[in-house]
Amino acid sequence: MTRFASLIAAASLALASTATLVLAQAPQRQAPSSRAEVQLSFAPVVKRAAPAVVNVYGARVEQVRNAFFDDPIFRRFFGDRGGGQGPQREEVARSLGSGVVADASGLVVTNNHVVENMTEVKISLADRREFEVDIVLRDPRTDLAILKIRNPPSDLAVLPIGDSDALEVGDIVLAIGNPFGVGQTVTQGIVSALARTQVGVADFQSFVQTDAAINPGNSGGALVDMSGNLVGINTAIFSRSGGSHGIGFAIPTAMARLVLDSARAGSPTVRRPWFGATLQTVSPELLESLGLARPTGALVVTIVANSPAAKAGLRVGDLITAVDGREIENPDGFGYRFGIRPIGGLATLAVTRERRNLIIPVALEIAPAGPRDAEKITGISPFQGATVSSVSPALADQLRVSHRLSGVVITEVEPGSPAAQVGLQPGDFVLGVNGSEIKAPRDLQQATAQRARLWRFQIDRQGQVINSMMGG
Repeated sequence: MTRFASLIAAASLALASTATLVLAQAPQRQAPSSRAEVQLSFAPVVKRAAPAVVNVYGARVEQVRNAFFDDPIFRRFFGDRGGGQGPQREEVARSLGSGVVADASGLVVTNNHVVENMTEVKISLADRREFEVDIVLRDPRTDLAILKIRNPPSDLAVLPIGDSDALEVGDIVLAIGNPFGVGQTVTQGIVSALARTQVGVADFQSFVQTDAAINPGNSGGALVDMSGNLVGINTAIFSRSGGSHGIGFAIPTAMARLVLDSARAGSPTVRRPWFGATLQTVSPELLESLGLARPTGALVVTIVANSPAAKAGLRVGDLITAVDGREIENPDGFGYRFGIRPIGGLATLAVTRERRNLIIPVALEIAPAGPRDAEKITGISPFQGATVSSVSPALADQLRVSHRLSGVVITEVEPGSPAAQVGLQPGDFVLGVNGSEIKAPRDLQQATAQRARLWRFQIDRQGQVINSMMGG
């Protein structure tokens, strides 16, 4: 062996020996035992939380008309003979989401949009056991629903509910759910922002924003903190493609707790307080007159007689800046903070009136019953799929429309319906259709029962009158 070959062989042996020594001395991996160590692995948090996160499957049977009868050539020659009726076939519509087991009795929190209109709902646990469930409460205003497992197992894992108000921007959080139906998946991120509004998926908006990857199928799943406690229900993403772009939103547990407590009490609806005033955002033009350095708070613009707001002594022009010591940025922030309070007792409002700071207590009262005349429009028209009702103070509060308006208001629009396709929205007031004045829901039902080749209608949207015309 040459000297060069000898050196190579020696070096190789040295490296081999070193590698052997390093491998022999590598410490055995141990589970983190402190908060500092858990930063290196989220496994202990996942082991605590994941068993209580379930997959939710919904299904319903739909009667679907053959697309041939909607073909333009067919309609050109035969028109709409049969009143739009044609041979129909059954199709099964399915939904996919996630849920969180909230107590040992089998109550599961999920999103309303996961189970809405579903006639059959099942869940599967992390260990793949499947159970049928009943929908015991749906609350479209928060996009939350409560399910009840039939015959829950004795070893059912429950996820402790944490305090979403204790979250801070920058906190590490985990999102657990069933994205795209691939199976339970855990993603990690931080709290990107708090009290996000203008998201547009529910009436009560004060979302936790996170960059943890959330995708279709994650809806209703858990957002957990580093103690393994539930701090949010994953609900929506901001995306142009349908996939995660690092902007996800979760409903805080402070809101979920109110809905869950209503279900535990056996109520089919959520009992929440009403305020009885119309609020608006502070515009830059109002800053100087209000003596503010920046736009914040909710400005009172109308007050309903004998409402909690009126009884408390609030006035038009008052600026509400905080509820129970928590600052609010806009009317959505007020609606959330006031809306999560249970019925009974008082809420304390911080109010600025003519540059004086006041503390005003407001009674937490349930809204008075409104008119029971809601109707879903069924006639083939631009309003088909919309639910309308006569307006009441409580309904005006719910839809956040002016209490000065009267008449017929759209309260719900079925996704994918003609009403949704033409852009009708909850809160739109229907003023007239094809020359007929609309004063009650039955007026709209009658006006749309007649087939028309041309539809002319007028709506009021947030004070702006819109005139529309379209073919029948």
